[in-house]
Amino acid sequence: MDKKKVAVPLVCHGHSRPVVDLFYSPTTPDGFFLISASKDSSPMLRNGETGDWIGTFEGHKGAVWSSCLDTNALRAASASADFTAKVWDALTGDELHSFEHKHIVRACAFSEDTHLLLTGGLEKILRIYDLNRPDAPPREVDKSPGSVRTLAWLHSDQTILGSCTDMGGVRLWDVRSGKIVQTLETKSSVTSAEVSQDGRYITTADGSTVKFWDANHFGLVKSYNMSCTVESASLEPKYGNKFIAGGEDMWVHVFDFHTGQEIACNKGHHGPVHCVRFSPGGESYASGSEDGTIRIWQTGPLTNDESEGAANGTVAGKVNVGAAEEVSRKIEGFHISGDEGKTKEKDEAAGKE
Repeated sequence: MDKKKVAVPLVCHGHSRPVVDLFYSPTTPDGFFLISASKDSSPMLRNGETGDWIGTFEGHKGAVWSSCLDTNALRAASASADFTAKVWDALTGDELHSFEHKHIVRACAFSEDTHLLLTGGLEKILRIYDLNRPDAPPREVDKSPGSVRTLAWLHSDQTILGSCTDMGGVRLWDVRSGKIVQTLETKSSVTSAEVSQDGRYITTADGSTVKFWDANHFGLVKSYNMSCTVESASLEPKYGNKFIAGGEDMWVHVFDFHTGQEIACNKGHHGPVHCVRFSPGGESYASGSEDGTIRIWQTGPLTNDESEGAANGTVAGKVNVGAAEEVSRKIEGFHISGDEGKTKEKDEAAGKE
């Protein structure tokens, strides 16, 4: 790729404080969707292809550290500094459940079959809520040795993966026994852990290294040193031949998976990059920053004709009119008021960290 060619991202405004987590839904009959968590306490749902705002989930009274969508993008979940995890209807924006915790909730994840919600945070307790019986007390597995930073499911919901804020390593719990069965050793705290779409790799970012682990045998496959501290990394889901990383230098770097060589470097954010994620088809990737914006970047070299289109939110050959109509149906059902650009003052609790 010609390094002199400047990538033109789609810039998504709307959050009034730093964006700390991004999550893409799988591709659904309605297209794919992007949800963002921010310290402004209001997660936002967007069309994953165009970045267009669909709605804002309003109800948290503190910073939201994590947000996710279920497999069908019909429900959203969020983990907050207000000591709750909430589940939302992603079509209407209604709050469906609010699960009380005794401390800040840092991470949440829907099981692949969509029936369970996993939460964790400063209590060091991993809770599994049965969404078919939301009033029932949650199941708890063995305690995390440290404050929980990231959580994910793997092996068709048979294994839980978690990392800590205050110590290195990624721990794997066997869901059936509730016990920690494996630890992937890292020097620094793992700030980002992602299970690849095909279930083959676990991608982790810890300090200034990005590592790829075999998700079935848990051996270290590759480890690359970065030029600065990186907070997040994501593996391209379709071909698995490149990965992205973002961190304190404010840039979004693209690397060759097999060699670790930098292929491209995207500049544009005005603060450290807290989260990066590839879209489910690998045609674009998103970055969220301390500057409060999300930027969606097209993958690979664009021709001049296409880069003009990219600035306007379309790329030649990638616009699905049917999907756009489906998304407009989704937007019509979303009754949350307020426009995208609002930056109204939030409860003081939004600053709780």
